[in-house]
Amino acid sequence: MGKKSEVSRLRRHKRIRKRVIGSSEKPRMSVHRSLNNISVQIIDDVEGRTLCAVSTMDKDFRAKNKTGGNVKAAELLGEMISKLAQSKGIKKVVFDRSGYLYHGRIKSLADSARKAGLDF
Repeated sequence: MGKKSEVSRLRRHKRIRKRVIGSSEKPRMSVHRSLNNISVQIIDDVEGRTLCAVSTMDKDFRAKNKTGGNVKAAELLGEMISKLAQSKGIKKVVFDRSGYLYHGRIKSLADSARKAGLDF
């Protein structure tokens, strides 16, 4: 992935963030994807706080799965964030794909989070 594609992604991310705002009732679920890892945060933008976060670099995740940069890892991460959010009383979120295409790892993460009970 070259520098031009990252600049384009950040431009798309700015455009998305104009509309996607997380509140305490419906926080924002933000995804960051790199070549080897994925991280997900649930953020309340009004207070400016991260309510919960999960990453493929966490010890809990590494115990279940060795690699963090594939579709299987994204599905597992979606289930983990959904369970963590529900334990904190969060049922509805706004999905922020951070300028990444809704395809592959991002799509599988979102689908597995929905299947695990998170509503967006």
